[in-house]
Amino acid sequence: MKKFALGCGGLIILLVLIMGIGGCASYNKLVGSSQQVDASWAQVQNQYQRRADLVPNLVQTVSGAANFEKSTLTEITQARASVGQVKVDPNTAPTDPAKLQQFQKAQDQLGSALSRLLVVVERYPELKANSNFRDLQAELAGTENRIAVERMRFNTAVQNYNTSVRSFPTMLIAGIGGFQTKPYFQATPGSETPPKVNFDFGGQKQVPAEK
Repeated sequence: MKKFALGCGGLIILLVLIMGIGGCASYNKLVGSSQQVDASWAQVQNQYQRRADLVPNLVQTVSGAANFEKSTLTEITQARASVGQVKVDPNTAPTDPAKLQQFQKAQDQLGSALSRLLVVVERYPELKANSNFRDLQAELAGTENRIAVERMRFNTAVQNYNTSVRSFPTMLIAGIGGFQTKPYFQATPGSETPPKVNFDFGGQKQVPAEK
């Protein structure tokens, strides 16, 4: 009887050890996945900040053009200010979907304002010929591409993390450790449809140059 009790006791201890080791492995996996999400979030923030830093120089360069639409510059300035009003931790990804949506909305408004600026610039040949503007335009285009890439990487990291949080038995450790699912960046409604650009300003037709 004693041998049986000792055997059962040993088996219980072994099971506890196995569960403990498994729990530690699951916890460490969650920590690593969460840190990857935060690292990806920091890169997204870096690229958005890079774009925001370009705005003052871009506005200053464009405002030097004669009769340039002041409403366009005002829109960009206000959109940039709205971005600064949305307070988020640059190093820790938000867990509140509403907070991320608010942040994304402000950033998308700035992106739309900058896109409209580049369309309006088509009316001003002197700006298109300005080397400083061309450099800023190229840098802005590169930044927009990097933003798209970093947002995609962020969503991939969030997907991997959320999968771990919701998977059994890791979900048990997630509940004990306070690990919550994190929201994704969502596609902007209508972003799948390319914007229509009309360069027939004022109904004036371009007359081809004589050869």
